[in-house]
Amino acid sequence: MKKISLIGLGNVGSTVAYTLVERQLCDSLALFDKKEGLAEAELNDLNDGMVRRNGNVNIIAGEISDLDDSDIIIFAPGDISILQKYSDRLEEFKYTKTCVEEWAPIIKKSKFDGIIVSITNPCDVIAEYMQKLTEHPREKVIGTGTILDTARMKNAVAKFVDIDPNSVNGYVIGEHGNSQFVAWSNVSIATQPITEILDKMTIDSIEASTRMKAFETIKVKGYTSYGIANSTAIVVETIFKDAKTILAVSSYSSVDGCYIGHPAVVGKDGVIRDFHLELNEEEKEKWDHSVKTIKEISPKK
Repeated sequence: MKKISLIGLGNVGSTVAYTLVERQLCDSLALFDKKEGLAEAELNDLNDGMVRRNGNVNIIAGEISDLDDSDIIIFAPGDISILQKYSDRLEEFKYTKTCVEEWAPIIKKSKFDGIIVSITNPCDVIAEYMQKLTEHPREKVIGTGTILDTARMKNAVAKFVDIDPNSVNGYVIGEHGNSQFVAWSNVSIATQPITEILDKMTIDSIEASTRMKAFETIKVKGYTSYGIANSTAIVVETIFKDAKTILAVSSYSSVDGCYIGHPAVVGKDGVIRDFHLELNEEEKEKWDHSVKTIKEISPKK
């Protein structure tokens, strides 16, 4: 019996809920939101969408007791109006930290012993704050990190080379925010370094596009949802299948002393081990800058 509790049913949370149900990634899904009646409305809509589909997910309007036997808690509160005004996810922290401060004591008091997957921005800071306040094991608190940013990079590279994005190897690492960067020295296609395939102007263009893609979408659509829902579903499936997949999640780096997006092996117990890429000097400077950016905003407790 695979059970997920999903906290926050805005544009992102509701799309995550639909993706989990559509892909049949759990047996039971408990929905939570501060807006009165929204959980019930979402479960009604989701149930209507399951008619004449194979399989079934038991969707409920969650109660605090549902946290006790959940395998995964997905934390997704946010206020998209902030990003509609500012092109920096760090601006969300004044609001989203209060969401952590509301929910972390509840989670800590419950019997929950599973894995927390945090989507809420600023992703790295929130994941670390959630871990500190819940005192949950670090390996069991995971941020979606730069999985989505990596997907955006792979999409952009694939268009230039005219191949499937899944055939592009490499990662965007660092903060899920403006200090993120593509570790180009590690990007390759069939072992051929991307720097031997694309010129520097194209590479620089892809880097800028990857960083700002979300804000370009938000400017017109008002929010992003499908990409992060897919990234979250990938993490959930990896955990439930104990797939031991390497994902660019935000997890604690003991070397740097903070949560930050970088490749890590993920399985049923959360983060099993992490990897630090071999970076060139320019990339090391970008990494250090990203670490500093995260640490500057992260609260001590």
